Amino acid sequence: MKLVRRYLWNAVMLPSLAVLGILLALDGLFGFIDELGSLRADYQVMQALQYVVTTMPGTAHEFLPMAVLLGTLLGLGVLASSGELTIVRGAGLSPRRISWLVIRPAILLLMIGMLVGEYVVPWTERVAESRRAIAERGEDITFRSRSGFWHREGSEFIHISAVQSNVLHGVTRYRFDDDRALAETQFIRRGEYRDGRWHTQDVVGTRLYDERTEPYARDEDVWESELTPDLLSIIVLDPDSLALVKIWEYASYLRRQGLEAGEYLLSFWQKLLMPFATLGMILIAVSFIFGPLREVSMGLRLTTGIIAGMVFHYGQQFIGHVSLIFNMPPLLAALVPAAVCLFTGIWLLGRIR
Repeated sequence: MKLVRRYLWNAVMLPSLAVLGILLALDGLFGFIDELGSLRADYQVMQALQYVVTTMPGTAHEFLPMAVLLGTLLGLGVLASSGELTIVRGAGLSPRRISWLVIRPAILLLMIGMLVGEYVVPWTERVAESRRAIAERGEDITFRSRSGFWHREGSEFIHISAVQSNVLHGVTRYRFDDDRALAETQFIRRGEYRDGRWHTQDVVGTRLYDERTEPYARDEDVWESELTPDLLSIIVLDPDSLALVKIWEYASYLRRQGLEAGEYLLSFWQKLLMPFATLGMILIAVSFIFGPLREVSMGLRLTTGIIAGMVFHYGQQFIGHVSLIFNMPPLLAALVPAAVCLFTGIWLLGRIR
């Protein structure tokens, strides 16, 4: 039994890692080529390569479910084609027992992926985006940076070009009065968080009145804001690049501000339930190996796995967007695809004799 366990473990683990490596290499190549189109005075080939390499943990986390699915299909498909899977079944192992042995390495890979997504990806994505934004902007941070993000605080709309730890670069503030008319604009070239406040440098702005405007400029100033470095480390990234705890914290902050938090709650539940959906796809793949895909070519197995993964991914995204449009509960939108996938896999596997 120990020999069979090790054999099935290697049959799933090695192809999954190989597929993940291939996907990373292809995505890195295409991503690097895409970045070459953004080269400018301060953003050259080495900076583009550094950006692509820094974002690879996030790419690996994104591709891991697909890699595990394809790796399982490849590994078990090879065993089925060579007759080894039949020998394993002849040794007294039922399809359910074989499925459990196959799922164990998949669970390990998914757990490692969750740890990477929680503790590595948020940091690498933040570093990569900040470095690229600062390298791209040169001396003209206002108009040359394609990066950045928007945030609303009370009657202000704020755009920040880049964040590095407790330092902001290129902050543009738009303040509106009670009648929703623009009352003041301000640009801050640099701000550093100290003693609970933002100490800003090179501040220029304009106050707008009914009959006149009043420009001003200051070398240094203090900006009182609820934005802290911890909060900025969350909103600077897409929800899918955040740790689960941070997504929940920011969603709670948005609800306290009276703002819409559906996108972040949806991302939270989708990330939390993704391992269960992936296990469901693996069970479906195993049932196909024992059934209709037992004697087909390797190319057809790969095509089947890719189609299954894409159908689930885009189906999940579609349901998620529909839930945001029609104000459906984010938990329900994330739970339905994962539950359907998991129970379908269990049902198909239970039909095998």
